Amino acid sequence: MFLWLLYLVIVLGMALFRLKRRRLHRLASKIPGPDDELPFIGVAHKFTGTTEDILNSLQKYSYEAIKKNGILRGWIGHILYFVVVDPIDLEVVLKNCLEKDDLHRFLKNAIGNGGIYAPLSVWRRRRKIMVPAFSPKIVETFIEIFSDQSEKLVSMLDECAGKGDVTMGPFLCRYTLDSVCETTMGIKLNAQNNPDNRFLRALKNILNFFCKRIFHLWLQPEWLYKFFHQYTEEKNYLKEMHDFVDGVIQKKREEIKKEKYLNSKVYRNFDLYNYKTRSFLDLLIEFSGGENGYNDLELREEIMTLTIAGTDTSAVAIGYTLKLLAMYPKVQDKLYQELVDVFGNSDRPIDKEDLLKLKYLERVVKESLRLFPPVPFIIRKILEDISLPSGRTLPAGSGVAVSIWGLHRDPKYWGPDAEVFDPDRFLPERFNVKHACSYMPFSSGPRNCLGYQYALMSMKTALSAIVRRYKIVGEVESGPVPHIKSKIDVMMKAVDDYKISLKKRVIEVDVFKKTVI
Repeated sequence: MFLWLLYLVIVLGMALFRLKRRRLHRLASKIPGPDDELPFIGVAHKFTGTTEDILNSLQKYSYEAIKKNGILRGWIGHILYFVVVDPIDLEVVLKNCLEKDDLHRFLKNAIGNGGIYAPLSVWRRRRKIMVPAFSPKIVETFIEIFSDQSEKLVSMLDECAGKGDVTMGPFLCRYTLDSVCETTMGIKLNAQNNPDNRFLRALKNILNFFCKRIFHLWLQPEWLYKFFHQYTEEKNYLKEMHDFVDGVIQKKREEIKKEKYLNSKVYRNFDLYNYKTRSFLDLLIEFSGGENGYNDLELREEIMTLTIAGTDTSAVAIGYTLKLLAMYPKVQDKLYQELVDVFGNSDRPIDKEDLLKLKYLERVVKESLRLFPPVPFIIRKILEDISLPSGRTLPAGSGVAVSIWGLHRDPKYWGPDAEVFDPDRFLPERFNVKHACSYMPFSSGPRNCLGYQYALMSMKTALSAIVRRYKIVGEVESGPVPHIKSKIDVMMKAVDDYKISLKKRVIEVDVFKKTVI
């Protein structure tokens, strides 16, 4: 009798739940779903495999969305998502749906209300402070740091050149972490000299736990997660990272108080030409109001956000570009010739003026980001019904998975060769996408990535240093469409962790013929 009563209560509860959400179900039914959707669980069964399997499913649904006029419905249990790839619809979504999805809550333990994932009420205030900190004039002052760290990177790679395959992932991650820590906190972490750096190890493990919680439903409830060993490990790693950042903040506050530069007329007037030696931490303290601005917790949240966001994204983007250069030697040769034209046989570090001359490098990086965006999907909440230009309505209570992967490969906007690796599609005379949102490796709208100029500078500096010194060798792609096995691990990453070979270059310039031997 008890079991029948329990069964009745469950059935009635489900019926009431469905009744309350009848509008959501009605609007969802007007948008096509995937062919492999099952009753009750929807497509949840497609997200239980490896991180490679999960990415393959996400890519498959992106292609289905392209075929079904830019949008696809998908249920994960009782949770409703829409995969959207149409740039016209996405412009409306990204301008109006500003709250991040609840899946991001797992990283909240690490970054709190840091700008990227902060709730809207917090984000608006902090965005106003962050915008001037990422002004081009300030970002340009970091070129020397990127250059120094890039030179250290190529010196580390020197021991691997000519010795078979090199797994570039760890090298690139240490380069970006050192660059991020110096520009963000004003400290030299020296991770490149210490592969077992504790801060780097903690960061990598935190991101790994975050990814597991997203795609493993049994790890999502907080009360249940506490019974798993990852919970204790995560707490320990978080404490290690937080203690480190808190210590840096305290030292910076003491330094500021000692030097009393907050009372300086130069800084009160925000003369952007005087920020050459100042980190983002300096700037956030200054721009938020000094002693009356951000408290220590708010500073830690923003510094943690910048560190986590800046380390993995740039490393991943550099890694994919190196893989593509190995797969397409003619592209690499053309890029190398441009570097020789700019640097000659000089071994000098890169500077700001050099970056402006490296037009082909810019196109290579942009095409790499188009085909292999480090963040291939962005998820937003829909708090109110939203009508799209295409005529569809997305109901309140659902979520939108913005597929940058699918958006960048849609032949409707990129032509029949959308899957082809062709840097010259970004030539001024050829780059003519029909809609601004057709290309957005750093998102779009009010909550786009503020650090895109910073990331591009870091990427181009490292790539120029590597390609100048080494020939990138790997398996040559037989056709124009590159295939790199990838997985979703917070970011999209190559399964082989960017395995290539390096061959030292010998530069001999014939001053009469102006050719490179």
